[in-house]
Amino acid sequence: MFRSVSRSAISTSRCVFLSGLFTRVLISSAVSSQKTVQPFSSSSTSSSSPFLASIIGSSLSSRLLCSLGGPPSDEEDSSGMSRIANGEPAVVRARGQHKGTIIFLHGLGDQGTGWADAFSTEARHDNIKAICPHSAERSVTLNMGMRMPAWYDLFGLDATAREDADGIQAAAQYVHHLIDEEINAGIPADHIAVGGFSMGGALAIYAGLTYPKKLGAIVGLSSFFLQRQKFPGSYTANNATPIFLGHGSQDFLVPLQIGQMSEGLIKQFNPNVEMHVYRGMQHSSCSEEMRDLKTFLSNHIAK
Repeated sequence: MFRSVSRSAISTSRCVFLSGLFTRVLISSAVSSQKTVQPFSSSSTSSSSPFLASIIGSSLSSRLLCSLGGPPSDEEDSSGMSRIANGEPAVVRARGQHKGTIIFLHGLGDQGTGWADAFSTEARHDNIKAICPHSAERSVTLNMGMRMPAWYDLFGLDATAREDADGIQAAAQYVHHLIDEEINAGIPADHIAVGGFSMGGALAIYAGLTYPKKLGAIVGLSSFFLQRQKFPGSYTANNATPIFLGHGSQDFLVPLQIGQMSEGLIKQFNPNVEMHVYRGMQHSSCSEEMRDLKTFLSNHIAK
């Protein structure tokens, strides 16, 4: 069963309908640079609802569909990209000379269309192409097995939660495939950025840092650092790649402290990380963040 409801969150015996609960907050906010990593404990999300994860990432799309799932479908069990992505990505082509590309990954329960809209309006750059893929649906453990668009499984929302190592690696391979396609089309690796929001941002950071060629930039909005025990390890190609991290000061789903911890951990092997904190912003995005991101991409992949 699939349905959508605007700006509401309603649970029934079969579905949770969460559509646009965290639609994009357009605010004029001040940006401050937060350099200090603050400790946090797993208790930071202990009061979360079992369905809390189902609203992570629904920042740009007014549509979020989910259904209660049992065991994975045959499609999900099959190998190949079809279990990672849902069809062809939404693409915003450069209006002028194509100098760079950003591959941007949506959050849990979302699809790429809303972010493609952002890259076609306020974050648009005439020389940058935006590729916004759509994830396939899968069961999400944190959401009591409910099926929804997700790049990998989620088991918890705190720093000590178990991570879906196999799912993360499979999704990263899909992102690497998208990068390879752009390189084959004539765009140099150092003119390609990977980015995303929430779980998509976490995947973008991981996929970017594990790619074997130097990329132009990595972007994580309201996100976190996955598989941190693997780094730096043998991954060295992107240990100096510029990284843009954006986070809301009032994010209660992925608290600012997690973003700051991620910044500190990455800086242990890549000093080129800039952290932007947007005052008053929750688990969402804002016009100022989009403007900052546009400037960052212009400086690193469009020259």
